[in-house]
Amino acid sequence: MSVQQDCMPEFHVSKAGLRTKEMKYSTIIFDFDYTLADATNGIVSSFNYAFNRLDIPECDRESIKKTVGLPLDKSFIHLTNNKNEVLINRFLSFFREKANEVMSKDTVLYADTVNTLQRLKRNGLNTGIVTTKYHFRIVETLNLHGVLDLIDVIVGGEDVKVPKPSPEGLLLAIDSLNEQLNNVLYIGDSLIDARTALAANIDFAAVTTGTTKETEFSQYPYIKIVKNLSELFSE
Repeated sequence: MSVQQDCMPEFHVSKAGLRTKEMKYSTIIFDFDYTLADATNGIVSSFNYAFNRLDIPECDRESIKKTVGLPLDKSFIHLTNNKNEVLINRFLSFFREKANEVMSKDTVLYADTVNTLQRLKRNGLNTGIVTTKYHFRIVETLNLHGVLDLIDVIVGGEDVKVPKPSPEGLLLAIDSLNEQLNNVLYIGDSLIDARTALAANIDFAAVTTGTTKETEFSQYPYIKIVKNLSELFSE
């Protein structure tokens, strides 16, 4: 669905944050992990379960966290320095086996996620999620938390041919909403998200709830860097 720009409040960036008083954005699209939710426990346990099944030494929590946002095969290569395709496919199979058991139930929404999404919907904005995580996993998680109805479009890793930072997923979401690029804001926690927004030619806002520090975002265009979603709003 599309929201007409002349009949709804948009977000305006100022020193105080994003305000719903002046027209600008009619669609807000989010990354998922470390932007809307913390799935660290499920991710780490799924990685190390797969590593154990493959007789690969376990990785520490922080090292695994830093790969979140990459496609799983790229994360495996980054953590193991092993590009063997047969081994990668076995890893993916074992990871999914464990993730199907623990991922959704071990994912925690940030304290301000639901309020943020509710506020966006009250103000008549479109909302979306574009992530490398599986589409079905996002649906399952949002259903568990009872907030699936607050999201208008989801584009997951299996919905695209090329993962982020390719703009394919963002552009697919935007097209499905029949939206204009200059009406869209993408919010994410990583440099991959920043590069994705840049490639899609849309505005980007960064949250530092992930592993990327504020200073690291300076190499890419952004309209705002905040500590959490709540800081995007001001009364």
